Amino acid sequence: MSEQGRRRPSKPYRRPRKDPVRVLAFEALRAVDERDAYANLVMPPLLRKAREQEGFDARDAALATELVYGTLRRQGTYDAIVAACVDRPLREVDPPVLDVLTLGAHQLLGTRIPPHAAVSSTVELARVVLGDGRAKFVNAVMRRIAEHDLDGWLERVAPPYDEDPEDHLAVVHAHPRWVVSALWDALGGGRAGIEDLLRADNERPEVTLVARPGRATPDELLDALGEGAAEPGRWSPYAVRLPEGGEPGAIDAVREGRAGVQDEGSQLVAAALAAAPLEGPDRRWLDGCAGPGGKAALLGALAARRGAALLAAEKQPHRARLVQRALDGNPGPYEVVAADGTRPPWRPGSFDRVLVDVPCSGLGALRRRPEARWRRRPEDLDAFAPLQRSLLAEALKSVRVGGVVGYATCSPHLAETRAVVDDVLKGHGGARDVTAEWIDARPLMPGVPELGDGPDVQLWPHLHGTDAMYLALLRRTA
Repeated sequence: MSEQGRRRPSKPYRRPRKDPVRVLAFEALRAVDERDAYANLVMPPLLRKAREQEGFDARDAALATELVYGTLRRQGTYDAIVAACVDRPLREVDPPVLDVLTLGAHQLLGTRIPPHAAVSSTVELARVVLGDGRAKFVNAVMRRIAEHDLDGWLERVAPPYDEDPEDHLAVVHAHPRWVVSALWDALGGGRAGIEDLLRADNERPEVTLVARPGRATPDELLDALGEGAAEPGRWSPYAVRLPEGGEPGAIDAVREGRAGVQDEGSQLVAAALAAAPLEGPDRRWLDGCAGPGGKAALLGALAARRGAALLAAEKQPHRARLVQRALDGNPGPYEVVAADGTRPPWRPGSFDRVLVDVPCSGLGALRRRPEARWRRRPEDLDAFAPLQRSLLAEALKSVRVGGVVGYATCSPHLAETRAVVDDVLKGHGGARDVTAEWIDARPLMPGVPELGDGPDVQLWPHLHGTDAMYLALLRRTA
């Protein structure tokens, strides 16, 4: 028999099937990795483009969103599992290949997609975006991952809790070790509390709307959304929750700026500042770090009801434009300026109430920006600290004697919360010629449980269903 006759017939080449859902998810992950983009900014344009394709429907959009956010939330866990399944250090795996593998790991271990479908769809994706050669590597790794479920893998890749509690929690709950340590220090207590918090960080947050007082009401939003689609807020009198998600932009009040999307924790912070007891005039309010405008819009509406004027200041001009858009249509007097709160253009003692929601690590909003946990480093806090102290010090100078300052941050890290306030009250950060006293913020959040020992307030995702917002209220005394 000839050599040609002894050869086995080769299979005809089959073009890979392009799955628009998984290709979109891969493109989003690459943007997050390559450009340090945020998924919540990357996904909307990708989804709009996908919807232009025939057959891409709401279910496809929901699956793509789950694949992206789920993969990013549990990236650290999936990295540890992939590392156990490859024959080289993870840093030597090409980033696009690693994105395909972690996306596949999430389908296998974090969704209800059947294992055979998760493996085959991941290999098909690899053929489309990586080529047939690297798809073989992906196939081999995916088959190894499929040998165990998530609990089985965690038993293999997470160190025992008794030997290293923080590293165990870091792997099991997909947070960097330093973040676990910082959150645990801020929360206090034992294992149950920190595990509840870390789990809450990995859950998809509800969409929450704010009805801006004097412009819309929660009942109006509830009626517009229909029975079963929305519920009143838990704590804020202006809040409406969408437990199953939805399209806020389809509501007239949202399109017209009379309502907006805003976490209930942010609403509580603005409302507490507005409700703080004040002696003397109450005519001028300042939002000193106003971008992108959510708190400014609520403060502006609350100020208008009392005949007060709001000045909203934001350092970055493009963010100041967002603030202007959020305040458009506010019934009371307001002004938006592009100004640096550490070098303010207004005179000292100009305001009766001042809010500074300072730039921070964002560790309180990991539910919404899951990639931030992998992007931040402990040394980032050193860069934020001088800015936070300076902003608070200038806020205290900007308020009149007897006026109130609210210091807020979307981080529970002690170095960004109580430590900043304590330092400034001791005269650090440029406030040597100003004195202030604490105001107990807890009574200004009526009905909200588990607010701690005071006088400041720390909200938590697992206790309050909000972002981990921090608020300290101070009255200037001299």
